[in-house]
Amino acid sequence: MTTRRDFLNQPAPENYVAGLGRGATGFTTRSDLGPARDGPSEDQIKEALAKRAAQLGIAPDGKKPKEKDDEGGDDDRERYQDPDNEVGLFAGGVYDKDDEEADKIWEWVDERMDRRKRQREARENAEREEYERNNPKIQQQFSDLKRALASVTDDEWANLPEVGDLTGKNRRSKQALRQRFYAVPDSVLAAARDSTELGTTVTDDGTASGAGGDAADGTMTNFAKIGAARDKVLKSRLEQASQGTESVVGSSTSIDAQGYLTNLNKVQMSEAQAQVGDINRVRELLQSVVKTNPNNALGWIAAARLEELAGKIVSARKTIDQGCTRCPKSEDAWLENIRLNHDSHNAKVIARRAIEANGRSVRLWVEAMRLETLPSNKKRVIRQALDNIPESEALWKEAVNLEENPDDAKLLLAKATELIPLSVDLWLALARLETPENAQKVLNRARKAVPTSHEIWIAAARLQEQLGQGTKVNVIKRAVQVLAKESAMPKREEWIAEAESCEEEGAIITGENIIRETLGWSLDEDDDRKDTWMEDARSSINRGKYETARAIYAYALRVFVNSKTMWMAAADLERNHGSRESLWQVLEKAVEACPKSEDLWMMLAKEKWQAGEVDNARLVLKRAFNQNPNNEDIWLAAVKLESENDNEDQARKLLEIAREQAPTDRVWMKSVVFERVLGKIEAALDLTLQALLLFPTAAKLWMLKGQIYEDIGKVGQAREAYSTGVKAVPKSVPLWLLYSRLEEKGGLVVKARSVLDRARLAVPKNAQLWCESVRLERRAGNLSQAKSMMAKAQQEVPKSGLLWVEQIWHLEARTQRKPRSLEAIKKVDNDPILFVAVARIFWSDRKLDKAQNWFEKALVLDSDCGDSWAWYYRFLCQHGTEEKRADVVTKCVLNEPRHGEVWQAVAKKPENSRKGCEEILKMVASEMEQQ
Repeated sequence: MTTRRDFLNQPAPENYVAGLGRGATGFTTRSDLGPARDGPSEDQIKEALAKRAAQLGIAPDGKKPKEKDDEGGDDDRERYQDPDNEVGLFAGGVYDKDDEEADKIWEWVDERMDRRKRQREARENAEREEYERNNPKIQQQFSDLKRALASVTDDEWANLPEVGDLTGKNRRSKQALRQRFYAVPDSVLAAARDSTELGTTVTDDGTASGAGGDAADGTMTNFAKIGAARDKVLKSRLEQASQGTESVVGSSTSIDAQGYLTNLNKVQMSEAQAQVGDINRVRELLQSVVKTNPNNALGWIAAARLEELAGKIVSARKTIDQGCTRCPKSEDAWLENIRLNHDSHNAKVIARRAIEANGRSVRLWVEAMRLETLPSNKKRVIRQALDNIPESEALWKEAVNLEENPDDAKLLLAKATELIPLSVDLWLALARLETPENAQKVLNRARKAVPTSHEIWIAAARLQEQLGQGTKVNVIKRAVQVLAKESAMPKREEWIAEAESCEEEGAIITGENIIRETLGWSLDEDDDRKDTWMEDARSSINRGKYETARAIYAYALRVFVNSKTMWMAAADLERNHGSRESLWQVLEKAVEACPKSEDLWMMLAKEKWQAGEVDNARLVLKRAFNQNPNNEDIWLAAVKLESENDNEDQARKLLEIAREQAPTDRVWMKSVVFERVLGKIEAALDLTLQALLLFPTAAKLWMLKGQIYEDIGKVGQAREAYSTGVKAVPKSVPLWLLYSRLEEKGGLVVKARSVLDRARLAVPKNAQLWCESVRLERRAGNLSQAKSMMAKAQQEVPKSGLLWVEQIWHLEARTQRKPRSLEAIKKVDNDPILFVAVARIFWSDRKLDKAQNWFEKALVLDSDCGDSWAWYYRFLCQHGTEEKRADVVTKCVLNEPRHGEVWQAVAKKPENSRKGCEEILKMVASEMEQQ
């Protein structure tokens, strides 16, 4: 049974104060101390110290057993006194078991910390040594060279050449001295100009003076020349500003594409001459190089080329010959020697000497072969080379190229493939020379010899295509399996390049098989495969490889069957680079895969309609109705089809059904426009009133109502319609413009100005409204007010190309148009309206090439702006060819522009509703001439 007391019966620890944690304060009374007693005796103290010293392993005097005083003095002894073994005042402490346990714990902590410290120091030393080894200091890098300097003799030190001025400091200072100039006073220039003139004038005081001047010193300011110089500066700045804009049709570069390489050669020659500079100094330097290290072939070659550049061909030959003597194993030296002696009879002798010194140099053997003129001699040299170097692939190729007889070439290639079985080019060359049956055998042997070559597999696939088995035997599928097993599978981009190469050489089926089997290689489902494949197809189209792009789309559409964007891209490819039948096939597959896409249905119907198959277009729209009932776009497409084919009653019935089944504001608006075009004004007005009851916030309906009243001459009702419309739809800018122009047309300029002020409050920071306000003041003759209004407009909308064009053409003098256009280009980024204005400026200055360049830049930026097409067509009518005009008309019809101030005004007139894009283009161009 244990004798240990429980916790409540145990005595309190030493120095225990009850309630100390709650803020109590301990104190001691005399009763706590008890009767006075003597302290420990001296013997007891010594005994305790000896026991403590024995436990710590030190001597009783505080030193370690073997510790010795290095200095022999006691001055610092007290500094290193053990705090646990104090003397004097602190002597006589009781060393109990708790102190012993604490000492052991601290000893263990110290030992652990020392071990971690040693590990950290070792790691830091290793890292420091690794860093110093990777980043040596300058003195460490050149330490071996410094040690090598001890072996340099006094004669070698004395023969070291002088470095001289190699930095070109003197040359630069001389050039700077020559370029220094001083400003010459105008009076000196004027005196030199007038020194040869004979004319005189009589002043008011009767004295004669030289030919006129308005300044005090007789000089005359030539403002015409100053203006011409300013125009040149502005022209250069405009060209610099246009450098950042890419153009597909034209380019703003000033580099002559035909003479660029010739000019580049001239620049290189001039740079070489400038670098050579002082021929003698460079010659001394190179002589020092070859003397210091005569076994360096590059020094001899540089010295020989220097002499050649200096025109001393004989000295160059002697120099390189010495280099060949000192460096007989250098191929470059011998080739340079042969080149310098190519026109002389010594070239063959030099080639023989070179081969004797370098019998296994392929380059020297090939050069020796090329020195021969007779084919028999060439064959003899190349066969001697093959006797010495039978494993050289380049020599075997040269030998085969020299053979005119295919049978002899096959024999050579058969021997070459035996000696060099890993050469893919030799195997393929042999297969091309063999018959199809033997070619298969050759390719099978080649696959066994080089199992990691994808070129051999592609050649086998092309052979199967030539034999008519391309669709039956899929060699590429087997190739992918083998190459993947051999870990020799090329990248996806490399396979696409091989497919394009096959297409270029006529192997269409092989290219399609390559795309089918390898396009998805290394791409996971998590990757953005659709975008990747579309980018691959666009890249192939840009390179002119349409069959490869078609194969990419076919594979991608098998993976993404319901992708509308992918089907649209495939249809665009067929429309631009395919046949009509292929386009119809793609669109038929597209509408089957995406039956809910009205865009694909309408595209198919449009293609059928444009091909003259109106009935088939109706059937397509009928199928589209079944898949997309009550679709607004399909209804309106059917109405347009019937309307264009003069089936007015059928179109009207379709519109009635559409208004019942798909009652949208667009359907009602098209119904109004249909009746208005046919001249049924009352029916159109009645439909407008009905539509506004259903859609009071439709801005186009209010515009149609006002335009119909204008057509029949009811200005009051039109004003009321516009006034009510801007209240119902205050954010409609076209409605505000129609309202303002109606008031201006009636002579109420003040009322029009008020309307525009209200419009700018309703639609702040709108460039069209500000521009219309400026035009209103300009048409009213208030030019100063127009300029003031323009200043406010540019503060509100500083980056509007429309406002800048208005200011450049109508508020600035002719001489200020170029500076203003330069300022506008800097502030406005890529605005097609501004680019057209710059083109017109160049056009007016007869800078036709630059004008055409800027017109094409504008069309590249925004092909939907009809005004840009019209200006360009008008320009070509005056300064272009018939072919160029036809090309522009074709591109305009393909792009079908729908926007532009003049374009929309002309195209939306009721009398022009049936006219095509080409007719509208010519009408807008003629309208531009009247501006």
